[in-house]
Amino acid sequence: MSRSLSENYREILIGLGEDPDREGLLDTPVRAAKAMQYLCHGYEQSVDQIVNGALFASDSDEMIIVADIELYSLCEHHLLPFIGKAHVAYIPTGKVLGLSKIARLVDMFARRLQIQENLTRQIADAVQQVSDAAGVAVVIEARHMCMMMRGVEKQNSTMNTSVMLGAFRDSSNTRQEFLQLIGRSK
Repeated sequence: MSRSLSENYREILIGLGEDPDREGLLDTPVRAAKAMQYLCHGYEQSVDQIVNGALFASDSDEMIIVADIELYSLCEHHLLPFIGKAHVAYIPTGKVLGLSKIARLVDMFARRLQIQENLTRQIADAVQQVSDAAGVAVVIEARHMCMMMRGVEKQNSTMNTSVMLGAFRDSSNTRQEFLQLIGRSK
């Protein structure tokens, strides 16, 4: 663990007017540094490490959807959490990606300082890159603590973002099928 990160948290506590030597805060700088390193461990991972060769030959050319993948990230503007779920679909062209790899890709990108719009794009681009799919779709719906705990303080707001690539962008029928299957279209 970076010693300077915990020292920086100690300085933050002092800057807030707290006494980092009081009983309840004695170990807080070290704990906070460890927590931040865990929450941002996506920087230590790569798409190739995550996928690790888990592409399998398949004759399937039908849409594959992994829905309701929970995600936890930190907004790069305020370092506050946003929490939600991702729905990821792709149309294979001769090979399918190991099921858990989709969720692991979501986690890898979410565990970096982010904005939701970029997170959605990064997941879609990574799935496209490794699978060479005919199309990829990603929808993320999340609640942002920077909207709920500060600023406008709107408790019930949800942000939805989507990226449609290939067949999902080109074909309204394919896009509608995906949206219906994840319950986002009537």
